[in-house]
Amino acid sequence: MQLLLILGIIVAIAAVAFALQNNMPVAVTFGMWSFESSLAMMLLLAMGVGAVIAVLLSWPAMIKSRWVGSRLRRQVNKLEADKAVLEQRVAQLEAELVRVSPEPVPEEPQRFLGLKSILLGSETGKHEE
Repeated sequence: MQLLLILGIIVAIAAVAFALQNNMPVAVTFGMWSFESSLAMMLLLAMGVGAVIAVLLSWPAMIKSRWVGSRLRRQVNKLEADKAVLEQRVAQLEAELVRVSPEPVPEEPQRFLGLKSILLGSETGKHEE
């Protein structure tokens, strides 16, 4: 923010220096209008009109991006609320499952067959003697 303020002050100083150095009068005719003013005033006026046109042309894109941003924020808030409700429901279902589930049956450890037992045809993994 301070950088923009400093940049604005520099541009203002440059505009004043430009106006002081280019103070000769010029006649401007635009359609039926005709008037006389300093060259610096006409150039600054043309620059101002150009800036206004640029702002007016960029407004639709800015408005659209703000609209899309607010729509996405609403969607994120809704999804976060849905997520919280679903997490609460999962916790309730897990508690219900623990309550109604029988005691777990201990699992038997898995035995893995080695290459030797596979080749010799022993299922227990021990060589028969």
